[in-house]
Amino acid sequence: MAARTAVVAGTATAVSGRVGRRQANKYAEQDAQYTQQQAAAAGQGIAQAEPMPAPPAAEDPFEQIEKLSKLHDSGALTDEEFAAAKAKILGT
Repeated sequence: MAARTAVVAGTATAVSGRVGRRQANKYAEQDAQYTQQQAAAAGQGIAQAEPMPAPPAAEDPFEQIEKLSKLHDSGALTDEEFAAAKAKILGT
């Protein structure tokens, strides 16, 4: 029984290793093809896709609260609205 378990485990390990090597080779080939395509496109002057613009930087919480304070002082926000918005900015 122990010998049979050892054979099964050994076979599983060998198969797993083989599958891993195949996948690594497959992905290496795909990477090489992609690199060649990019180099060929650059050499032919084909326009590459524009990179995605960076998301806008998050506004400083202090500045957000300052703006809220001005709105509150001007009467545009009630005490409750100001407190709720401030708590949301501070994450409390």
